[in-house]
Amino acid sequence: MAGPSLTWVPDILGEPFEQLTLPLGLDGEHGPLVATLVRSIPNPLLTLFAPLREVDVLYVHGWSDYFFQRDLARFWTGRGARFYALDLRRYGRSLRDGQAPGYVDSLEDYDVDIAAALHAMGHAADPAGQASPSEPDTRGGHRKLVLMGHSTGGLTLTLWAARHPGRAHAIVLNSPWLELQLGTLGRQALAPLVDMRARLDPRGTQPAVDFGFYTRAQHEIGTLPHDDHRAVWRPDRGFPTAPGWLSAVMEGHRRIAAGVDVACPALVLLSVASTTPLSWKESMTSTDSVLVVDDIARAATRIGGLVTIARVEGAIHDVFLSRPAPRAIAYDALDRWARAYVVPDENVPRRGDSALVDSRVKL
Repeated sequence: MAGPSLTWVPDILGEPFEQLTLPLGLDGEHGPLVATLVRSIPNPLLTLFAPLREVDVLYVHGWSDYFFQRDLARFWTGRGARFYALDLRRYGRSLRDGQAPGYVDSLEDYDVDIAAALHAMGHAADPAGQASPSEPDTRGGHRKLVLMGHSTGGLTLTLWAARHPGRAHAIVLNSPWLELQLGTLGRQALAPLVDMRARLDPRGTQPAVDFGFYTRAQHEIGTLPHDDHRAVWRPDRGFPTAPGWLSAVMEGHRRIAAGVDVACPALVLLSVASTTPLSWKESMTSTDSVLVVDDIARAATRIGGLVTIARVEGAIHDVFLSRPAPRAIAYDALDRWARAYVVPDENVPRRGDSALVDSRVKL
């Protein structure tokens, strides 16, 4: 088997996307463990006066997912930012034969993936493990780091930012999985059983909970990717789950419930409503059929001191894959928020005094 590439090569998304394989060591008997960084870099001459020209964005996908959202990259690069997306270990471009898709024992395992990505982006930590959120770029200026995560990726980045205060200038969370669908009491009741199974049989089987309704909703909307890899990298009913992985996620939920501080402005984008995914309903094309959005909104108040919650009517779980009208509203909310909190303006506070704005955006 050929070793991982250490140079940027053309990506499956075509120009202007490139990818870089990041070696992470060995995955037991299943060969190399890698992460994959995808980038889209705007022409510096064309973005000389763009509002986000000194910004680097790092995007992390959700469960049973990989990066394919060209329009999301264009949103950022069109405003001058450099856009990067990370396919984490055992996901998407980083998934290798024989590996358990998406499996980790702890969400902190992804610290290695994120560190490798940030190093490739020019945001490496200093010997003490910390770094300024502004790194010198090739033109001698300074770069702001914006983290952007969807669903499980949003949970992962929230916890990472709280463990690494000062690294990120801002964080954008697209329907982040900050609480279990059973709610706080359900999670607390289930946790002892899940943790026991995680200790005894971490990679054992669990009942399937994804009936494919979210995928069907995206089929009807027309926002699913059309490449040859989707069936393996983003299966209709998701990856099989395991007790070790679920225990790791629920530990993340427990930490959020106890309160964390991402130490920077945060935008949380959510649908206005949820639909319980027990049987197919047409409302799944205009609501979140994965998470209980009211629980996520409440949990979001515990991630930092300056949190903006934008709830978009008509949005699905990935708000940027919704129908055109709610999708446009979501991008507009992101644009207005970015101009307030991401642009290099030292007068904008990076932390707040328990400030929370809950803006319910309707069509």
